[in-house]
Amino acid sequence: MINALIDIGRRLLRKPGRQRKRYGFNGGIHPPINKAQSLREQILIAPVPKQLVLPLSQHIGKPALPLVQTGDLVLKGQLIAAADGLLSAQLHAPSSGLISAIELRPVPHASSLLGMCIVLDCDGKDEWIKNHGVKKLDYSGTSPDILIRRIFEAGISGLGGAGYPTERKISRSAQARIHTLIINAAECEPYISADEALMRERAAEIKQGIEILQYILKPTQCLIGIEDTKHEAISQLLLATADSDIQIIVIPTKYPSGGERQLIRILTGLEVPVGKLPADIGILCHNIGTVYAVYRAIVCSEPLISRITTVTGAALDRPRNIETLLGTPAIDLLALNGNSDDISRLIVGGPLMGFVASDFDIPVIKTTNCLLAPSVDELPRAPPAEDCIHCGLCVEVCPAGLLPQQLNFYSQNGNHEQTQKHNLFDCIECGACAWVCPSHIALVQVYRAEKDAIREQQAVRVRADYWRSRFEFRQLRLVDLAAGREQKKAERQARRSSSSAVEVADSNGPTRKTAEQLKAEIQAAVARAQAKKAELAHQSNDAHNSAERS
Repeated sequence: MINALIDIGRRLLRKPGRQRKRYGFNGGIHPPINKAQSLREQILIAPVPKQLVLPLSQHIGKPALPLVQTGDLVLKGQLIAAADGLLSAQLHAPSSGLISAIELRPVPHASSLLGMCIVLDCDGKDEWIKNHGVKKLDYSGTSPDILIRRIFEAGISGLGGAGYPTERKISRSAQARIHTLIINAAECEPYISADEALMRERAAEIKQGIEILQYILKPTQCLIGIEDTKHEAISQLLLATADSDIQIIVIPTKYPSGGERQLIRILTGLEVPVGKLPADIGILCHNIGTVYAVYRAIVCSEPLISRITTVTGAALDRPRNIETLLGTPAIDLLALNGNSDDISRLIVGGPLMGFVASDFDIPVIKTTNCLLAPSVDELPRAPPAEDCIHCGLCVEVCPAGLLPQQLNFYSQNGNHEQTQKHNLFDCIECGACAWVCPSHIALVQVYRAEKDAIREQQAVRVRADYWRSRFEFRQLRLVDLAAGREQKKAERQARRSSSSAVEVADSNGPTRKTAEQLKAEIQAAVARAQAKKAELAHQSNDAHNSAERS
């Protein structure tokens, strides 16, 4: 059956209009793929666990704001945390049950820090909210703004790993007039096969999700970029899109061809300028899992409460892809795939871009595309790092065209200015440089730490500028008050002098001061008040400048 599908796919690819020029990108590596072991079985629907741990931060941006309290009963699909700002996403209950706590818990993050989480004790009923399935939309007759709003209400963020709120990404792109919609089906990192399993089994639903995005954005072309090793997935997509204008572009397998900027370069030949977004050049790129979530939100009226995660590694008996509820503890999924007692470490994500989890109880979140439990022989721990020998291999493989060894040198010395001049934030943290480094330097970790240090420095500067502006505003207000008092004092003195002159004139005969003289005295008093105000302002500036120099 699989061979027949592959043959059909090859014939469809040879049809006129299916061939398209492909470009390349500099750098890249060819690590072992290791995806076949998790694709031997179909996607497993995981059972509802006893407890779900739902971090409030499962996306880029500010954490969501809890709408529930400890002791509340919730239903499946119920909104339990609201988006806080533009770069934030809604959070829904993946099952029904009791909110037992809102507290700090271990979360899947490279920092190993705790995060605020909503803890849901499931009641086993898995009971949906009352309006589940009622709000289905015929997107072809619905305003794009309503569809974008529905995507926001569903709490969808990028499922490829970045976690950018999908509604925000689509809204910006709609304003920028997108001409090319790219669907990222490359999934280039070793071991991860969640998107490939999704394409194999649910290609028709993916097609509908793409058509929804086409209806919203109205691009002139839609391209799906997929690696040439995903034979069955290619065939299923070709069959599903045979009657549409969606173009499937098969690209060579090379890591990291699934990087957003790299895939754009491969498919279109265009480069995203430094400091710009793809939308700035008329391109929008979405992950295949995100597209499927859009389909579920619009056609099935379901929020994002589950995702497909690859659970693999030689330490497991049955590597496979599992559709699991968000918040499911990783230890529960490992138990479904084998004996978790033999696992020495757990990697969240792939071996190149992932990180070692601090706790096996961390939950699956929206960006958890893989849980990797390798054996010691499969992925041995890296030996101690040695000094850089300046071999230049990292420069050759960097897909972003950076100078990794220079970035490493400046990062290690805390030279934030130079790391930014060398475009540190263009680094996509793919790990290709660390993969080829003969000195075993953990370059990605170095760059992540340097980025965090720069962000913290910028945050400190923003806070300092805020309080400086508050101080300067107060000083100017005090100067204005002092000048006002001086002016009022001068006016009172001028009035008293005028009254005295009139009294003297009445008692002694002729007027000693003319009206012009009195007017001149008042003007002089006002001038003295203004000079005093300028003197106070100058003193304030001198004090501020001396404080800055110190």
